[in-house]
Amino acid sequence: MRCLPGSSALLALLALLAVGAAPAQYDYRLAPQALGNGAYVFVGALEHFTRANGGNIVNTGYIDTPAGAIVIDSGPSRLYGEQQRALIERRSGRPVARVYITHAHPDHFFGDQAYAGVPVYALPATREAIAANGDALADNLYRLVGDAMRGTQAVAPGLPAGAGRVEVGGRALQLIALAGHTDADLAVFDERSATLYAGDLVFHRRTPSTPNADLARWLAALDRLEMIPYKTLVPGHGPVLQGPEAIRETRDYLHWLDAMLREAAARGVDLPELAELPVPARFGDFAVLRAELSRSAAHLYPALETQALRRLAPDVRE
Repeated sequence: MRCLPGSSALLALLALLAVGAAPAQYDYRLAPQALGNGAYVFVGALEHFTRANGGNIVNTGYIDTPAGAIVIDSGPSRLYGEQQRALIERRSGRPVARVYITHAHPDHFFGDQAYAGVPVYALPATREAIAANGDALADNLYRLVGDAMRGTQAVAPGLPAGAGRVEVGGRALQLIALAGHTDADLAVFDERSATLYAGDLVFHRRTPSTPNADLARWLAALDRLEMIPYKTLVPGHGPVLQGPEAIRETRDYLHWLDAMLREAAARGVDLPELAELPVPARFGDFAVLRAELSRSAAHLYPALETQALRRLAPDVRE
């Protein structure tokens, strides 16, 4: 094909402009924090989903073994999962051996796409929830975080996890099947490092979220977790710590939330008024407090209002 004078330069300029217009790949800047004895965590921001954080508000982790790493949660997007997997395999020098997904909230499982060819496990109810709701969750998260979610699709974990003790590469894990934050919450305890990956059953310095919560079951799950002989606890959100503080902190908040909402329902407080009610000072420095409290009221209060109205209604007999 014969080019007109100056056309080569014009084409080159257009090509450069096209490259410049392409969005840069979001960099999660993942940096694993060593917990000792081959256990690691990637700590997320104490924030809501934003375009700036790319959805990285979650703690994920991995446990290194001679057979390959065991990954705990794959993160909020395909891109997060790709960067997580590449970093883990580069550091360990081995392919990832398997992945465990703790529950069906979008910041914990959307990286599954990056683990093609790797066994990915979750509790049966978690697999079902992701299969049923994953596409809607992906659409919503894309609206919140934008290009960091580009190319992300929901992939339900392919294998069912069950409660009990498993061994991978000579590393013994206890899989603890619970519920309360969602209908199915998996905690993973690494015996060698005495590290408990608690998922979103435990929050630390960040207000618990409750879109699928059953508070009574959640409180019972915390009692079970407190019996585990862990030394290091990795909450689903918030700083890693030693000792029972985060479990007790989460329990304290849930007890207060439940009592406050029940008392408000008994007094006939309207839903919008709940956002203005005082919060105990001990929760005052929790991240995203007022926003999560408003969401919890929207999730939990209507059923409590209905219960209160039934108690006040006259006994009508046929």
